[in-house]
Parts: sequence; structure tokens; C-alpha cells
Amino acid sequence: MSSAPSFDELGLAPELLRAVAEAGYTTPTPIQQQAIPVILAGRDVMGGAQTGTGKTAGFALPILQKLLPQANTSPSPARHPVRALILAPTRELAIQVEEAVKSYGKYTGVRSTCVFGGVDIKQQLPIVRGGVEILVATPGRLLDHIEQKSVHLGQVEIFVLDEADRMLDMGFIPDIKRIMALMPVTAKRQNLLFSATFSGEIKKLADSLLNQPQLIEVARRNTAAETVTQSAYRCPQEAKRALLEHIVRSRGLRQVLCFVRTKHGASRLARQLEKDGLLTSAIHGDKTQLARLEALAAFKDAKLEVLVATDVAARGLDIDDLPLVVNYELPHVPEDYIHRIGRTGRAGATGEAISLVDPAEMKYLTEIEKLLKRTIPISTPDIDVAAAGRDRGERRERPPARGRADGEARRERAERAPRPPRAEREDRVRSAPTAGRAAREAEREEAYARNPDQPARAHAAEAPRAGTHAHGGAAARRGFGANRQLPALLMKRPAAPAQDTAPESPSQETEKA
Repeated sequence: MSSAPSFDELGLAPELLRAVAEAGYTTPTPIQQQAIPVILAGRDVMGGAQTGTGKTAGFALPILQKLLPQANTSPSPARHPVRALILAPTRELAIQVEEAVKSYGKYTGVRSTCVFGGVDIKQQLPIVRGGVEILVATPGRLLDHIEQKSVHLGQVEIFVLDEADRMLDMGFIPDIKRIMALMPVTAKRQNLLFSATFSGEIKKLADSLLNQPQLIEVARRNTAAETVTQSAYRCPQEAKRALLEHIVRSRGLRQVLCFVRTKHGASRLARQLEKDGLLTSAIHGDKTQLARLEALAAFKDAKLEVLVATDVAARGLDIDDLPLVVNYELPHVPEDYIHRIGRTGRAGATGEAISLVDPAEMKYLTEIEKLLKRTIPISTPDIDVAAAGRDRGERRERPPARGRADGEARRERAERAPRPPRAEREDRVRSAPTAGRAAREAEREEAYARNPDQPARAHAAEAPRAGTHAHGGAAARRGFGANRQLPALLMKRPAAPAQDTAPESPSQETEKA
């Protein structure tokens, strides 16, 4: 039997072969071996392959090869129209596809960029208006650019729909139809549809999108990679967190991708695991794009022990040598299980997927087994997870120092005598001033006495009486300066004697006489 062909035998340009060699690839995967020649021949393709088998390179390399003759260095946007459009369902997948395109095409001169929601569109406008040949986009943000008249699709020659089944699940089909109406008709462009799973709805979409496509499947439909070891634990919902913590700690794992069903559940589980002492973060649709990228970068760099995610992370995440995927909650859609566990065991590597199954979730496990046409072994944990959950605080290996201090402070506050009522506290403050208040009062009295505007000390004995008379009952007043003479500057000065400047009137003279 002949050995597997190399990339040199697929008819790729030297610029692409150089980039592929620098990326460390020597032998094409089965989907690449079959798809690249067909795409280079100009045929429409409906490709089905397990996730992690290299579908992105399977369509990115031939697209770059076909656009190579149009590559130019002109600064004019008119010389760089959108010739290839790639739609992806999630931001993470769109970013990953564009990174692959940029990596493979770095020696070609073909421009590419990625547009997606969750960030200010003003940051993307100058790039797309400057002209790009390959545009990777999510459907919603692409329509925003079309409304802004920053993107025109009239010269699209190749249209790619990646993860078509996910597009269908997320309700993007109406948006896709609007986008297709702005491109040349199906017969005048090449259409490529790739997906890890197929369904009746996907078949209908393919009939409206593709023109006499060639079906390429490198494995049986709706199957998981054989390199992934699958197992399940029977565990009640309230004990799952203790079991997850036990798995991570007992194996000393640094990268565990944990899937839940809801965004709220992802945030809550991440907070709880963080309190248990595990380095954890969450990624879901309510997170900002910056927060999602930062969490992914930290996870890829092994700075996190657990990354809790919803199914937004089940597509397109390419993490090198991810050891374990945990289904904390089984998905309602069986196909999502395949995409979840496809985050591990990628590119021929081995991986493991563990599902924590509550009795109420057994029906979902049964549906998954029917889809896979195989049985997933299920067992009981080797620890008492209920007891482990009760004494989790005693088993922590790295309890946060702040958590211990807070606990001690709470215990000290609980042992204190109860506080008296507010009225009683106020009465006590009024009747018995503290030593600090008395000292401050004495300092003010001394400063008052040193005031040069004060009357002489000889009158100090008379001050209380004079002050009482001057203030008209000020003895009942409280506070600084009460019952004292006013400073000299504030006292009323005596009136100056009248000057005899005017002549005396006749009546005054008569009175003197």
C-alpha cells in the first residue's frame, strides 16, 4: 500500500508550501487530501469530518491558491475587493479561521481580516474599507458592515459556510439567506459547506446553497474521534462540584475544559471552584470579547486549571494537547456532545472525555449513545462525593488567605456581646464623652485662652456672669465658646462722644439759663 501523499503532491504553490512547512505540517489529513484537489478544480464541496481533523486548512489553502493571481500591493481599495467570504457561527471560531488564513497566506500578498460582534465596529471600518480579498465574519456583524456600506459582496468568487449545523442551531439561516442574496448567483461562484455533523435540515440548506456538490466524508457521520476515551460517572447534581474538584486535584491536571448548559450556571460554577481553591475562569456569550480572549489565552498558557464554558466554546477552540473535557451537564442536543469532546484528541493526539450524569440526565446520555451507535461506560465514583462536598473546606490544599481571615473575623464578631440599641448608645455618648473628646476639648480651651483678641485675664472671674448677660441665656447652650465673653474683635465698641460742632438751639439756651 502506498504511503500518504505530502503537501507537495497536492499541487499547491511554493508560497503556500513554505508557510505550511513553517507551521510544522508535513502530511495532509484525510479531509485535506480529498478536499484540496476538488476545490482547486472549482467544484462545490459538502465536507463532513470529525472536529479537529484539519477542515480549516482543507479550504483555506486552496482558496489562497485560487486568489494568488489577483494578489497585488496597490493601496487602492478598488484593487482589493472581497473575493472569498467565510462565515463562522462564533467569534472564537472566526478569529481562529482568520489566524489560519493569515498564517498560510503570509507569503502570498493576499489580504485578509476578520469581523465579529462584541467590539466597536469603528475599529473594523478602516480595515475593511481599505480592501481585503478574504473576509472571515460572523453573520450579524457582516450585516452591520453591509448596512454601513463598508463591505460589498458583488465580486465574491468563493463562499464558505463553516460549521453549518451550528449555524442552523443558532438561528442564522435567515441572515445567511440575506447575505447570499447580495452575492453573485450560486452558479457563478464556488460554494463550500463544512460541518462535523449532518442532519435533514443541513441537507436542505445544502440543496439551496450548493451547485452539484461533491460529498466528501472521511469518517462515518456524527461520530467522535476514536482517539478520545469516553466515560461517565453517575453523580447527583449537588455532588458534581466535589467530584470535579477531586478529579482535577487527584490527577494534578492544569487544563480541564468543563461544559455547562447555561451562561448563569457557568459563572456560578466558576465562582464556586475559585472559592474551592482552583484557578478558574468562565467563558460564555455574556462575556465581553476582551474578557473571552483573555480567558482563552490564560487557559492555553496553562495559567488556569479549569475553564468553565457554555457551548459557545464547543466549536473552533484549538487547544494543544488538552488532556480532559468534562461534561458537567450533558447537552440537550446530542450533536453538541460530539463538538464538546472534539476539543480534546485533536490532530491525532489522545484525549479523554468524562461526563457527570445526574439521574435526571440519563435520557440525554441515551440519545447521545444512539447518535454515536456505541455505549459509553458509566460507573460510580470511587469516593463518597456527598461526604466530600460536606468537608470540602477541610480538604482544601490551597485555601485563600483572605477566606481564612474573613472566617476568623466572622467568628469573633459572633462571640461579641450584642450591641445596645441605637438610642442607648447615643445617650451614653452625650452623657460620658470619651477621653479623646475631652482631650480635644481641652486643646480648644487652651487655644481660646491664647487668642490675642480675648479680654484681659483680670476680667476672667466676671466672664461667666458677663457672658451670661451678653448672650441672653447662653448658659443653656452646649459646645465650644458657650458662656464666655466674646472676643474683643467681635464685641460692640462703645460709641464715640458727640462733637459740639452744631450751634445750640434756642430751646437749649433757655434750659441752661
